[in-house]
Amino acid sequence: MGNNGSVERRTVLKAAGASLATLGLAATTGCGGDSGTSGDGTVTIRYAWWGADERAKRINQSIALFEKKYPKIKVKTDFQDYVAFWEKFQTQAAGGNPPDVFQNAVGFLRKYDKRGVLLDLKPQIDAGNLSLENFRAGVEKVGQVDGKQLGIPVGSNTMSLVIDEKVFEKAGIKPKQGWTWDEYFAALKKIHDTQKIAGDTGYFSIMYLYDLYLRQNGKAFFTKDGLGFDEADLTEWWTDGYNRVKAGIITDPKRVEQDKPKSSLSAGHAASEFTWDNFTVRYTAEGDSSYGLAPIPTTDGKQTGQYLASLMLSASARTKHPKEVAQFINFMVHDPEVGKIMGYDRGILATTEQFEAYKPADAPNKAIAQYETDVAAAGVLGTITPHPAGADTVESAFLRIGGDMSQGTTKVSDAVKQFFSEAKTALAS
Repeated sequence: MGNNGSVERRTVLKAAGASLATLGLAATTGCGGDSGTSGDGTVTIRYAWWGADERAKRINQSIALFEKKYPKIKVKTDFQDYVAFWEKFQTQAAGGNPPDVFQNAVGFLRKYDKRGVLLDLKPQIDAGNLSLENFRAGVEKVGQVDGKQLGIPVGSNTMSLVIDEKVFEKAGIKPKQGWTWDEYFAALKKIHDTQKIAGDTGYFSIMYLYDLYLRQNGKAFFTKDGLGFDEADLTEWWTDGYNRVKAGIITDPKRVEQDKPKSSLSAGHAASEFTWDNFTVRYTAEGDSSYGLAPIPTTDGKQTGQYLASLMLSASARTKHPKEVAQFINFMVHDPEVGKIMGYDRGILATTEQFEAYKPADAPNKAIAQYETDVAAAGVLGTITPHPAGADTVESAFLRIGGDMSQGTTKVSDAVKQFFSEAKTALAS
């Protein structure tokens, strides 16, 4: 569920979808490669993640602290951008040589558990090498699949609505917790009519937002084994979105493409955008206005469907050093000094030890922390819906096909049929 805080996941997934969908994965065999134990008892483990240079700098500083505390455990590191990471990981996993510990996300848990790649960390928790205590708002459950603990969160985030505060104020609109979709769309029309810009950059191809809408209506994007909605549901959602594009209430998709790598919100071509809350620092960096976080619209005036998602650390089922890997993960998610170093690079810090240790000094990060605190206090957070194997490919298809539909290159009816066809293939693999 998240990459670099400065990179919009929707953009990354356009590149990721094609690469991930075409790469196969054979049964894992072999051992842990160059991970091993030296003559003096020193153990070396391999740790891989995706991200940019700034994340690498922070992680390497954290590893230096870990190696000082555990001088008999050395950590060999590797990182790439999001697409290159998963391409390399699949090749390593296919050869039976994945890293001992690696950054992961919920969309990949069942996929790699099904293929025997992931280590169940529960025995290490039971042995006292890894703690599940002090995680915020139950986010540790994100890494749990069928009674196994396949990932440990390092940060959390939740879907949010980022708004141009100046535009909303000029239009006389004050979003409140519990406002409805009808009120939200009425606000977009008012902004369009009075401020002469689109109200939103395009919400209808964001899988995680549609999941919230479905959850508000007693369904979900995914079930344990497949999709939790039907063609009629998606036809209604995409038809509504397409009509709002044509009415000018949503930013012209061609303009959205022209604005990249900027968001059309920060480029001044829309007044709001749905995204993960920890991504919101990008708008202040890119734009000239004032940006804030508003509540997710609701169906019934109460439930938003929100939950905490997370980047997490997982371990290889092939590792020769499960204890040391568990100790490393435990240190990276609980140590207060690591929290101070990492900040919100991978989302709001997942454990209370780190969350309380890091005090953001800048306004955007203060706002993100406050938003998650407020959402938790509102009592709207639920448990994330399960993601079956193939969910990563389905997400990419939803983004791509929804984009084609919004530009008018594919009719809504054809787009819906195409999505369900591709999803069926991805979920059956």
